Amino acid sequence: MTTALKNIRVLDMSRVLAGPWAGQLLGDYGADVVKIERPQTGDDTRQWGPPWLGTESAYFLSTNRNKRSVTIDIATSRGQQLIRELAKEADVLLENFRTGTLQRYNLDPDDLMADNPNLIVCSISAFGQDGSNAGKPGYDAMIQASGGLMSITGPADSDGGGPQKVGVAIADIMAGMYATTAVLAALTARTTTGRGQRIDVPLYDSQVAWLANQNMNFLVGGQVPGRMGTAHPNLVPYQAFATSDGDLMLAVGNNRQFSDCMDVVGKPTLAADTKFASNAARIENRAQLITILQDKLRANTTAFWLDAFAARSVPAGPINTIGEVLSNDHARERELVRQLPNGAGDEVPTVSNPVALDETPVKYERAPPLLGEHTGEVLSEWLGYSADMIAGLRSDGAI
Repeated sequence: MTTALKNIRVLDMSRVLAGPWAGQLLGDYGADVVKIERPQTGDDTRQWGPPWLGTESAYFLSTNRNKRSVTIDIATSRGQQLIRELAKEADVLLENFRTGTLQRYNLDPDDLMADNPNLIVCSISAFGQDGSNAGKPGYDAMIQASGGLMSITGPADSDGGGPQKVGVAIADIMAGMYATTAVLAALTARTTTGRGQRIDVPLYDSQVAWLANQNMNFLVGGQVPGRMGTAHPNLVPYQAFATSDGDLMLAVGNNRQFSDCMDVVGKPTLAADTKFASNAARIENRAQLITILQDKLRANTTAFWLDAFAARSVPAGPINTIGEVLSNDHARERELVRQLPNGAGDEVPTVSNPVALDETPVKYERAPPLLGEHTGEVLSEWLGYSADMIAGLRSDGAI
């Protein structure tokens, strides 16, 4: 079988998470992804440990599968020339430098595209390529804060809560996802136009975009959303509940599920009670309903309730640890964790891409690369450089 992006070459000049996440996804779908890194140090996340597997940080390993590593010093004129040559051979260039940085290194994306009209340049930045904030730096946590996510994450003030960030760098990851879909759209458009294009993906704008129903709750209802812990602003009951030996998540999405839920907990008459018969009524009487449910659910174990809800097709689930998620029966059945050998002889665990394509399957060919592992290979393959030419570049400090 072939892969969806078999003949696509990606020059990945990004680092940390948002850009590398996009590069990893494109590599999963079959693109030849060449990761450009600084000599000696590489991507910042190579040092973001512990934990370590050999000399590699777990953080770096999480986002650089299916890539080849090439070290180039873009502060040197010869290094800049190498990037220009590689860009001529690429279909896509990913970068997440601060806005204007590439221009300072004589690598203006407009110039690269003039040399290669087929090139798609995807720039990921904190606040976009234009506007008054364009030159500002930004990391995930500050984007979660300034982009509104932390204002709706965590327990309510009345429960003693305060703003919280999500437990992974979700603003970066979602920007990487948006970047990936934009690159795929641009590749499709290129089949019609015959030209590449610029793509501008700001972390901040991405963060705002995927606030989804919370955005619309404000735009339509005029009320600023606040923190509600595990509860849902538009559905009740839809939150975590304590049981006699732990917790579970109950996620009731319609009136049929609510009626069955009430049967399960021994309160069947509440489904027809005017205070709870519709979702709007349940939201209005949220506090009373949650108190009733919590009293009932504390009377038995998590396993008991999960079995009872499952028997009536009421959506409910355990609140698993990551250890449980990656080692349970579902993980084994779905191959959520795979092992890939790297150039140092280590078996690198990787969490599978969740997408299954039956004609052009996701590939798991390369473990995250060692620093500069493929420099000579790529310069020879993409540019036709000889061993002597590559040795000269090494002695000059360009690679």
